[in-house]
Amino acid sequence: MEELTEKQGSGKGASLVAAVVVAVSVLAVVGFVLSQKRKFTPVVAGSPAMDFTLPNLEGREIRLSDYRGKVVFLNFWATWCKPCEDEIPSMEALYEALKGQPFEIVAVSVDKDGPEVVSQFAKKYGITFTVLHDPKGTVKDLYKTTGVPETFIIDPNGIIAEKVWGPRDWRRKESINTILELLQNGPGTKQSYRE
Repeated sequence: MEELTEKQGSGKGASLVAAVVVAVSVLAVVGFVLSQKRKFTPVVAGSPAMDFTLPNLEGREIRLSDYRGKVVFLNFWATWCKPCEDEIPSMEALYEALKGQPFEIVAVSVDKDGPEVVSQFAKKYGITFTVLHDPKGTVKDLYKTTGVPETFIIDPNGIIAEKVWGPRDWRRKESINTILELLQNGPGTKQSYRE
């Protein structure tokens, strides 16, 4: 009888240990999932634009903060992306239309191929705005983009005023309302910016 009680006692101890192990495992999984959720929270309107440095197509290092004081059109794209290819001519038209204004287009290519591939594409489409190359995806990851094209309109104070997923025809007035508003009236408040 004593032997049976001893076995039952050790069985209860083993069950308790197993329950603790399961509880700790569940907490670890929940903690991991929550940390990943925070890690992948998208960068949205009202957030500060994170500064970065990337080479342009001539190999010269360019910092995003070099354009502080201007409205910046930060676009992530790739040469293999058909919607990006369709969008590029309207971006060039926008750039030409706003020459002389405190406005800059910074197009970040996420192509993994060398800069010569991006340069050939830029020549083919007559791109005259700033093109930077991010082959490792460092800046793409910093901005937590979910695909290409993706555009961030940044106000002169370095705050994201609008985030645009997918392509737009940037020749259309309704596509550039935020840009025109910033150029005419200056920066708004973080709360006034929209996605």
